[in-house]
Amino acid sequence: MKALILVGGFGTRLRPLTLSVPKPLVEFANKPMILHQIEALKAVGVTEVVLAINYQPEVMLNFLKEFETKLGITITCSQETEPLGTAGPLALARDKLVDESGEPFFVLNSDVISEYPFKEMIEFHKAHGGEASIMVTKVDEPSKYGVVVMEESTGQVDKFVEKPKLFVGNKINAGIYLLNPSVLDRIELRPTSIEKEVFPKIAAEKKLYAMVLPGFWMDIGQPRDYITGLRLYLDSLRKKASPKLASGPNVVGNVLVHETAKIGEGCLIGPDVAIGPGCVVESGVRLSRCTVMRGVRIKKHACISSSIIGWHSTIGQWARVENMTILGEDVHVCDEIYSNGGVVLPHKEIKSSILKPEIVM
Repeated sequence: MKALILVGGFGTRLRPLTLSVPKPLVEFANKPMILHQIEALKAVGVTEVVLAINYQPEVMLNFLKEFETKLGITITCSQETEPLGTAGPLALARDKLVDESGEPFFVLNSDVISEYPFKEMIEFHKAHGGEASIMVTKVDEPSKYGVVVMEESTGQVDKFVEKPKLFVGNKINAGIYLLNPSVLDRIELRPTSIEKEVFPKIAAEKKLYAMVLPGFWMDIGQPRDYITGLRLYLDSLRKKASPKLASGPNVVGNVLVHETAKIGEGCLIGPDVAIGPGCVVESGVRLSRCTVMRGVRIKKHACISSSIIGWHSTIGQWARVENMTILGEDVHVCDEIYSNGGVVLPHKEIKSSILKPEIVM
């Protein structure tokens, strides 16, 4: 089987992290985002993954080469010279996706994190005999999204309603699809949307089916959702009693600590924290609802909450970092500094407090 991952553009919503690496390579729970997807695809027998990309394909491919051999899966790029939306890339990658087997192929949005029930999706797709299957997820606030109106018992999709004013349902497109090769005949090579142009036509012919995603789902393409996604992901590890979760007197709730990280005396870590490789957390530090990436040093008695600390940064003694502060790579926060929602570009030194959310260039 094959799969196409829609990687797309510049990752502007996750800047300043994406100024250092392409978005799919930004770590989430100590693993590049895209690797969560590739590993789950490999587990259900996908042998080739195509990345639809229009920005820095070399960086992506160089990085993923080592995982090709490790996972035993082929990873190639299909490069757009102009942004082609969410359907155009399928037409562009057509030759890579179609072979004589006639098997369906997966299409994923690269920002989506979930438990990836691909095995169940393959069974669902075979059982309904339609042309395309999409995953949908239930949300509390459907008016912010495109809602999928479907027949509950069979999953047959009736129509799509974009940002409904009146309640029509609470299931939204989760960005995970399984498509028969014939779907490619419906897509022209031009900038086009699979959600707005292709799926409604298939639905009108009663050949589109939706499966409700079991477990959690999050689009982690922006900082606030990334932090929420981490909570949901760690929560799902807890439900599976995963040995990856840290435990001990200084751990509260769900915490991931890389084996090469060092944690000092008298710290309190958690809930919902990921600490990356080679990090040094000195004594008396308080961490909650945050991601600390590779090679970060957090000095004594610093306090970090609801924030993302980029690679090789340093947080000074008694510093307080909170409220969606996002530090790019190699940012140095001096002792006793307060950051309230600062978004700091790479290679900066912060010598004075950031009292309200702002971008520090």
